Amino acid sequence: MKPKILILASLLGLLSACTQLTGPTPTPFPVDYLPTVVALTGQAIMETANASIPTAFPTETSLPTETPIPSTAFPTFTPTFEPGFTDFAQIQFISPGPMSSVVSPISLQVMLVAGESEIVQVDLIGEDGRILQRTLERVSRNMSGNYRSFDIAFEIRAVSERGYIRISSKDEYGRIQALNTMPVLLYSVGSNQINPVGNMIYERVMLEGLEDGDEVSGGVLTLKGKIWPFNTQPVFAELLLPEGKPVSSRVLVFKGIDPESFETTLPYKVTEPTLARLVFRQENPELYVSDPDLKKFIYVYTMEVLLKP
Repeated sequence: MKPKILILASLLGLLSACTQLTGPTPTPFPVDYLPTVVALTGQAIMETANASIPTAFPTETSLPTETPIPSTAFPTFTPTFEPGFTDFAQIQFISPGPMSSVVSPISLQVMLVAGESEIVQVDLIGEDGRILQRTLERVSRNMSGNYRSFDIAFEIRAVSERGYIRISSKDEYGRIQALNTMPVLLYSVGSNQINPVGNMIYERVMLEGLEDGDEVSGGVLTLKGKIWPFNTQPVFAELLLPEGKPVSSRVLVFKGIDPESFETTLPYKVTEPTLARLVFRQENPELYVSDPDLKKFIYVYTMEVLLKP
């Protein structure tokens, strides 16, 4: 009996196990559930990735090729306009301004109209007249002006000294066509303190009734206008032939450095129509050494006139 009972118990246990295996299976996912899970998972990944990426990227903006914009911000100023002096200088300083304190290298920025030679010379002059740095650059003659920037490196023995940035350009005959100067304070150490240029953006000579290229006849050139002296030195007015020989000259003396009216004449004698350059120039008495080419000039303004008998 006992063996039969054991066999019967075994059969009942086997049937019970089979019943569990063939019982109800888990409910399957809906047909569209799997794509929904994939989409939700992808969206979560993208949101996480986007959160780790900056919302804006830095962009590079190239400067215009014809009229570059200076990289440094200029001090704002409101110049006091002097009546009559409204023509921008042929050599117009943008930065630095007068008596700025500068260390090496100087970041010089200018607008200029090159002379007929299309060669521009930039000099940094020490207080004794020595040339601390000289640069020559070819610049196309554009009557609207060309923007130029220069880095002027220098070394001085003292802690500081007075200096001058002098820019000049010549015509096709080698005569000075334009020259302008900016006084600065040179320091061997320290930081820059840049002053605005103020009214120094204008020409310092204003002529009435005479323009570049005008014809003159009768043997006398009458000059009338205003001059804004750079210093207390006399201003020389002269007519130069193409080879540089003076035809006529006058010395104009002013009371100070404020604008003054003047009137004078330059007599001349020619036998045929002759192109001459009318020159107004002033010297810098603080320069102890004279440049053999540019002398001690601190400012030169010129125009061309056709002299007729």
